[in-house]
Amino acid sequence: MHDALYCGRRFRTLNVIDEANRECLAIEVGTSIPSARLIRVLSRLVDCYGAPNAIRLDNGPELVSQAFTEWAAAKGIAVRYIQPGKPNQNAFIERFNRTYRTEVLDAHLFANLEQVQAITDQWLVEYNEYRPHEALGGVPPAQYMPRLTHAPNLYRPLST
Repeated sequence: MHDALYCGRRFRTLNVIDEANRECLAIEVGTSIPSARLIRVLSRLVDCYGAPNAIRLDNGPELVSQAFTEWAAAKGIAVRYIQPGKPNQNAFIERFNRTYRTEVLDAHLFANLEQVQAITDQWLVEYNEYRPHEALGGVPPAQYMPRLTHAPNLYRPLST
């Protein structure tokens, strides 16, 4: 996702959702999300939860990079790209992105990236731990499917 600080400086977010329980596993904020940073974020998630069988992605440059595809192959993760121009093929993240944009990005004027990350991290706890999710029978994502691994400090920023 893209947005801008109050001063006009652009930033991006990398949003990672678990399709099984709609839990947001990470939101990484930065002026750019190159493939090396993407790999660091996903490596940290793999360390916490184990490698997923597959990951669904759009066709952003960092997501189709050779470094990323080689990393995924080495971890045994199948990479499934959606068709260009078909965001409905990634409906879970698109719906999440709309909620995140409305409740966080559009609701605040941010002075700096640290403020974006701090407000995002606070919102993420609310979203995952307390907010009922209609598709999950009114249960918050983190309660729908207990984690199989221990992930201390789950909601701390995944910065570089």
